[in-house]
Amino acid sequence: MGTTTKPGWQCVRQQLFLFLFYSLQCLTSGTIRYSVPEELDRGSLVGNVANDLGIPLKDVVAQRLRITSTTKTRFLNINLQTGDLYLTERIDREELCDKTPSCILTFEAVVENPLQVFSGEVEIQDVNDNPPVFLPDEIKLIISETTFPGSRFPLGQAEDPDVGVNSLLDYDLNLNEYFSLIVTDSESGHFIELVLNNSLDYEKQSDHFLTITVKDNGIPRRSGTSQIHISVVDVNDNKPAFSQAVYKTSIKEGSPKGTLLVKVNATDRDGAAYGQVRYAFKKISETTRSVFKLDPVSGEIRLEGILDYEETKRFEITVEAKDGGGLTTQCRVIIDILDDNDNAPQITVSSVSDDISEDSIPGTVIAFINIADLDSEGNGETSCHLQEYIPFKLTTSYRNYYTLELNGSLDREKVPEYNITITAIDKGSPPLSTRKTIFLKITDINDNPPTFSKVIYNAYVRENNPPGYIIHTVEARDADWNQNARVTYSIFPGYVGESLVSTFVSINPDNGNIYALRSFDYEAFREFSLVVKAMDGASPPLSANATVNIFIQDENDNSPKILYPMSSEEATTVGIEIVPFLAETNYLVTKVVAVDADSGQNAWLSYQMVKATDPSLFNVGYHTGEIRTSRPIQTKEHVKQILHIIVKDNGQPSLSSTATVTVFVSDSDSFPQPLLDAINPAGKKDSDSNLTLYLLISVICVSALFLCFIIILIIIRFQRWRQSSLLKPTFIDYNPGHPTDYNETDQVGHSQKPFTQKVYLTSDSGRSEFQFAKHYGLDTMRGKAITVTNRSELNPEDTFYAETNAASQVRSFIK
Repeated sequence: MGTTTKPGWQCVRQQLFLFLFYSLQCLTSGTIRYSVPEELDRGSLVGNVANDLGIPLKDVVAQRLRITSTTKTRFLNINLQTGDLYLTERIDREELCDKTPSCILTFEAVVENPLQVFSGEVEIQDVNDNPPVFLPDEIKLIISETTFPGSRFPLGQAEDPDVGVNSLLDYDLNLNEYFSLIVTDSESGHFIELVLNNSLDYEKQSDHFLTITVKDNGIPRRSGTSQIHISVVDVNDNKPAFSQAVYKTSIKEGSPKGTLLVKVNATDRDGAAYGQVRYAFKKISETTRSVFKLDPVSGEIRLEGILDYEETKRFEITVEAKDGGGLTTQCRVIIDILDDNDNAPQITVSSVSDDISEDSIPGTVIAFINIADLDSEGNGETSCHLQEYIPFKLTTSYRNYYTLELNGSLDREKVPEYNITITAIDKGSPPLSTRKTIFLKITDINDNPPTFSKVIYNAYVRENNPPGYIIHTVEARDADWNQNARVTYSIFPGYVGESLVSTFVSINPDNGNIYALRSFDYEAFREFSLVVKAMDGASPPLSANATVNIFIQDENDNSPKILYPMSSEEATTVGIEIVPFLAETNYLVTKVVAVDADSGQNAWLSYQMVKATDPSLFNVGYHTGEIRTSRPIQTKEHVKQILHIIVKDNGQPSLSSTATVTVFVSDSDSFPQPLLDAINPAGKKDSDSNLTLYLLISVICVSALFLCFIIILIIIRFQRWRQSSLLKPTFIDYNPGHPTDYNETDQVGHSQKPFTQKVYLTSDSGRSEFQFAKHYGLDTMRGKAITVTNRSELNPEDTFYAETNAASQVRSFIK
């Protein structure tokens, strides 16, 4: 069991190594390569083409991954659902590739959207599935007893259809006292000879039976045997003798199969078996052997194949005659082939130029022409002429050599090209002819610049595009011909912002494809322009310009960003709001403010409440984000309400963010205990109890400083007003950049005086009053929430500031 398992494991390791090697080659080269052993069952997996090409599994069906062409189409196919490349038939490497060292199936895979073509190869590895065999499986030798020891007798070598190490053969002969084997290597393979070690004795043993064993070097090793039958013959002292040393005959090409060519005859003066002569070809190629057939008994040589005088005009064959005793003699047979008019003339054109200028003069040489006929004598003599009514002629320069010359004037505007037909005919019976056409273009001067199909191109590309993506293709045509009409494209130097346009895009100078050199970001810039120059290949060249406007299209690559409530590292919740008891239905609690960096429908936001302590108590505006009460708030409600709001955009796929808002329900005379617990959590030191006192002292100091500042400002403004009664009205806003129409709302929803900080100074005494900001004390903050008087009239930014101001005052008080 051990001797059979180890070679099998080595074979598996060898196949695994080759598979990994070709898989690595597939990843590092432009061609997908796989390797599979032969004899796999139908449906066996070769590899995953989609994975190797970088195509996601979900896109295999959409991009229509398929095979378009293979060298052996019936063997390979792709699973359109998984992208797997599998075998459709069982492959026999020996039947497919014979003895070729490398057996490769090539295929082309195509994907759409965008269209791409990939090439692939599947190497069929050889498996040692064929034992070596001898042809024939029994070797018969006739050896005279007078043969001297040391004589060698060639044996036919064994054949193994496998390749590589699986076809390396070792030979062995069973042990005997008369014969041994000698195996020598040559360019054509192994040369096996049977060596006579001791003299043979017909009277002692007339027949010898040997067994030759051949083994290959595959895993596992396979072997074959052949029997060698050696007949020992008595002394034969007369060789056969031919009636002629050389036989000569002739035959016409095209003769039918079976035609008798010659009959050789040899006689032997020995009697019985020694006098029976048999004939065989010697020193003859396989091609010649397929053309002629020799009767081994009668010596008749007949035609077996097809004769061609142009390929071979004479055959020289060696015929061997062997008598029953193994003695041989040879003769030569010479067969001459007679020509028949079976070949039409051949026209060879050595063209000087494929085109000619329209201002060329008569006599200009266009091409050299040679007429040849493989037939002989009259069958090979030819004549040549042109068709009529064309401005060209043939001039004989030497036997069967002609020059094609211009014989008139050319006008490209009338005839831009010519198809010149040359006819050659031989003098055989019946005559054969050949025609050859020369295509000649009339060239023009460079008098037309390239012309773009559009003066301005508009191209659209989605952001986050991969580098190398083809943005657009510009095309310019030139009415001229050849080099004058060969258009190349380039981009004029320019800038996109502060960067060169050459760092954003490039252009293929041959086909006008404009490629993206980087991934674009719609949020960074939305469009840019470039100028494409098309120039022909003439000298001097002509050119034209076109403008390409590239517009970046938005993709939903940005999640909504929640501006309010803002997250805080110190706060236990993201947003805190206070709602009074007995608040009416539709009472505005707060507003979730979010923005999206995308545009269009990708930036359309919607708000939904995904979780709440009491879902029936609050609702959120689907489009506005406003959190309002769904019913009147009662005294039995939970003091602390936690709301989870999800903000989604309208992109495909949709992106979202989540905001958490904590709402405390409180009356006007007491501070909610959950909020007090948040302000003074259990476990804090006793020194934290003085935090409120410190905060009150700070507020009083700030208020005093502010009052002093207002008094000083009044004095200064009053003095200036007295100096000039025509002073221009001045407005000073001490809260720049923020809305000034914020109101207070008490516990029961009554509107309070707006929170403002404004100073007006004018020349009119009726407008010389100051408006001071009302400061909110600690008792006011405990029971009141700052809201906007009319929130529906504010834009999202104003609303965000108002709600942020209210929440920030509560958080600052907590701190």
